[in-house]
Amino acid sequence: MKWMRCHGGLIGGLVLLVIALIALCAHLIAPGDPLNMVARPLTPPFTDPRFPLGTDHLGRNILAGLVHGARVSMTVGAAAAAAAISVGILVGTLAGFSGRIIDDALMRITEAFQTVPTFLLALALVSVLGASAANVVIAIGISSWPPTARLVRAEVLRLKGADYVDAARLAGRAPLAIAFLEVLPGALQPVVALIGITVGEAILVESALAFLGLSDPNLISWGGMVANGRALLRTAPYLVVLPGIAIAVAVLAVTLSGDGLARRLGILGRR
Repeated sequence: MKWMRCHGGLIGGLVLLVIALIALCAHLIAPGDPLNMVARPLTPPFTDPRFPLGTDHLGRNILAGLVHGARVSMTVGAAAAAAAISVGILVGTLAGFSGRIIDDALMRITEAFQTVPTFLLALALVSVLGASAANVVIAIGISSWPPTARLVRAEVLRLKGADYVDAARLAGRAPLAIAFLEVLPGALQPVVALIGITVGEAILVESALAFLGLSDPNLISWGGMVANGRALLRTAPYLVVLPGIAIAVAVLAVTLSGDGLARRLGILGRR
């Protein structure tokens, strides 16, 4: 366990780099549309050298689906996490640096969002907005920002009484300039610890939405592959196992990378 704590971040970073390279080179690894039917349906893995991971019930290449699905799942997950963190930073900074009335109002809104589970809120938003990659990013971003907002607010409250902040006030700088240019940079370091968790959660939520058919039907994703194979779980389990492993490995790699980065910056104590 001690070895994993020391080297988990490096391992996670390397795995994440490999996944990113696969996503970037998906068109070279598996040229063509991954939704095309290219062979006999339900070809088992390692029986046809042209399709090393086999084909699904429609004759689509599983390997092509995995590498192109990496691009969709990782891009949507990262974009959604970036949106959630950005909204959380904005709300947390305004709440922590503003007066009591604005702080109370923003925190009540934050608590209202936190009363609804992230996935259920994202599910409701995508159901209203429509099934598309952009709407999935918006839905996950809207439903995932409260933890970042609360953390940033706590750090801003701690730092806004610092001497350099008082000096900026005496120099006549505008309150918003002080909040975002003087206080916020010092409050961002703990947010690094949330990056891995937020990105991992976004990937899982995106996969769950795709599993329920609430993703872009013109794009292939790991969650959609799991959904397509669930009816054949007993006869062709690889249809579910392979994309399921991809989701698990990606989330684990992101989490380990975030944890390792946080430890390197001294945010998490070494145990």
